[in-house]
Order: sequence, then C-alpha cells, then structure tokens
Amino acid sequence: MSNQYEVSEPPTDAISAIRFSPYADSHKFVVASWDKFAYLYEISDNKQCTLLNRFEHRAPVLDACFGKDDNEIFTACLDCDVRRIDVATSTQDVLSTHDAGVRSVAYSKEHSLLISAAWDSTLHIHPTSADAEWSTATITLPSKPFSLSMSPSKLVVAMSNRALHIYELSTLAEECKNTANALQNRLDIEPWQRRESSLKFMTRAVDCMPNDEGYASSSIEGRVAVEWFDPSTESQARKYAFKCHRQPEGEVDVVYPVNAIAFHPIHGTFATGGGDGVVAIWDAIAKRRIRIYPKLASSIAAMSFTSNGKILATAISPGFEDGKEDMAEGSVAILIRELGENEVKRKAK
Repeated sequence: MSNQYEVSEPPTDAISAIRFSPYADSHKFVVASWDKFAYLYEISDNKQCTLLNRFEHRAPVLDACFGKDDNEIFTACLDCDVRRIDVATSTQDVLSTHDAGVRSVAYSKEHSLLISAAWDSTLHIHPTSADAEWSTATITLPSKPFSLSMSPSKLVVAMSNRALHIYELSTLAEECKNTANALQNRLDIEPWQRRESSLKFMTRAVDCMPNDEGYASSSIEGRVAVEWFDPSTESQARKYAFKCHRQPEGEVDVVYPVNAIAFHPIHGTFATGGGDGVVAIWDAIAKRRIRIYPKLASSIAAMSFTSNGKILATAISPGFEDGKEDMAEGSVAILIRELGENEVKRKAK
C-alpha cells in the first residue's frame, strides 16, 4: 500500500503548477504560486520534504519547469516575463517579455529549446544552448493558449475555441536557425497538425504520452480525450473521450473541471485531478479507471510524477467551485504519495 504525507512549508496562496525534475534519481520539484514565488523542494530518502529555496517574482508565477539540469529553472509570470533562474546563485535573467501574462513554459532537452505561451496569443521559442546563433523567435497563435505539453518530438498547444496545434520540435529548431536574421524573428510557421478538440467545452489541461505517440486533454466539463499523433485513419479511429470527476448530489451529478493530467513515465497510465478534490488513475489503452483516491481538502490544481514513477506530488488549492472565495486553513497544500509497486500499473487482462 502507498502512504501519503503533506509538505510542511507550502505556498501561501493558490498553486498554479508543480513539476518534478525529469532527470534520473532526482527528487527535486518546483512549484509556481500566486503568492509571487517559485518554490524549490527536495524529497529525501527518509520521507522528508525540504524547502530548498524560494525565488521572488514581481507578480504571480503561473508555471515553472526545469531546464538542462536541476540547477536551471524557467518560470512563466503574470508580469509578462519569461525568466531563467540559476539555482546555485539565486540569480534571475529575463529571457523574453510577452505583451500579456505568460501562462506556460516547457523545456525540450532533446532540442535545447524553451517554449513559452502567453495570453497575447504568441509562443516564444528560446534557444538555451550557449552556442546558439539565434535569439528568441515568436510564433503568432490563432487564439489564447491555455496549456502546453511536450513529448520527445512534439509540442502540443491547447487554445481557446477548442483549437489544438501540434508542432514538430525539430522543425521549430530548424526554422528558428534559418530565420535568425528575420524581422523581429517572427516565424510564419505552419503547425504539423491543426486539430479541433474532441471535447465540447473549454480545454483546461493537456499532457503528452511519454512514448511520443499521443496526448490526453481535459475540459472544464468533467471530460478527458485521448488522441494519437499518427494522422492515419486507422490511428485516428482509436481516439476516444470519457466522463469523469462527477459527484452525485441528490438525484443529479455535479460536474467538475479536470484541472490536471499527468502521464506516468514508465507505465503509460495517467492521473487526472479534478475540481472535486479527487485524483484518479486511468489506463489509456484499456479505457478504464484503475484507481481512485480519497477526496482531498480542496480542488486539485496540479500533479507530477518523479522520473522513475515512484512518487506522485499533488497540489491542491481552492478552485472556488463551491462559490466561496475565502481561503480556508489547509486548502492550499502539497501532498506527496509514495506509490506501491502495482498501484498505477496497467492491470493484466
């Protein structure tokens, strides 16, 4: 059986993102919060979670991720800045400034690219290698981006109006090099695929499969869609959507937004977190739920697995689904769950 414990020094305001280091044997994770800080924690072997540092910003931090190693963190801020943090020295550098708040950042170690998405309906493509011969490039999107996710070869951008763009990272990297001297480095690049979400309502989150084959997306209306990149008719026929995160109250089901999706890095199963305070584990291939965990004190805000898949971190914050706007004691928290051997594994047929 698994066991779960709470992080002792959580943020003081709503949590917008949580991300474990993707590097082997690392138990460090970064948390973005509306209290204007990015937090760096580490889990030790004796089940202690230590706050290593916190990095102040000028406005709420909406997303954060690790860069080339655990010493490099990138943040997305409501003040329009994309920042690089050097953990060893606590110094911050502004990589670029959008024209509106920055919603998401994602780093590709395969291509040494940092990509930010902002509410000005642009992507900024940042080179992160020291020998890069080009500076930040900009891609204009057709609508406002809500969520970003990367697989080893693809970037998925989920936007308003149920639009999804899929880019090939190798193409982005090549186009950026080719247009190094273009006017303002604006790229007129077509996505590899344009899709309309299978979900009828606004997209809340997207996460890519670790095997580079597809992605899952969620909506504000308690549904999740699972799709594959392969554009062939046969592969597209496999896509499906399902209802989840609905709680019976009397004779009706109350529907909650699915705020977070996280694929397990080893087993290819995935976790969803809802406004109902519940985390569920799903088998994407068998199309069934594997497990549901006890309801937590408030809405699930974000989730992340360690690179070895043995720990799941869950951030909770008030989602105000109940109409109350006060922040109750214990409603902002980070829960660390040590996973049992078969807890998130696909079940044999």
